[in-house]
Amino acid sequence: MTVPVRITRLGHGADLPLPAYETEGAAGMDLRAAIDAPFTLAPLERHAIPTGLSIALPLGYEAQVRARSGLAFRSGIACVNAPGTVDSDYRGEIKVILVNLGQEPVTFARGDRIAQLVVAPVSRVAWDEVESLDETGRGSGGFGSTGV
Repeated sequence: MTVPVRITRLGHGADLPLPAYETEGAAGMDLRAAIDAPFTLAPLERHAIPTGLSIALPLGYEAQVRARSGLAFRSGIACVNAPGTVDSDYRGEIKVILVNLGQEPVTFARGDRIAQLVVAPVSRVAWDEVESLDETGRGSGGFGSTGV
């Protein structure tokens, strides 16, 4: 299914390519760093990196900002609030909050692919408050309750 989404390139991202699917089966589109000069992220440091993009999602959709697996595996770069949610009524610039969980500084240059964006439908909830919930095999077992 194709969902039309309006997008605006901001001045500092005007020369960067729009997010695109790199393969036919890709769920996410790469977001790029809209920075003027190389930027180094020290170990355990976090920073919001601009993408130079603003979008207008249709009502009933969200965009999820997720880490790029290769960047995470090779360099320890993660998205702090993964997945970060872009709501359908947000019109500001998409920024990616990255953290360096690795042991070495990582430098980013203009146009580097820093995260991926997945557009997904959103379900809205209508709460049905009840006195008790039905029983399950797991019950109220918490973290690790189903085994190792």
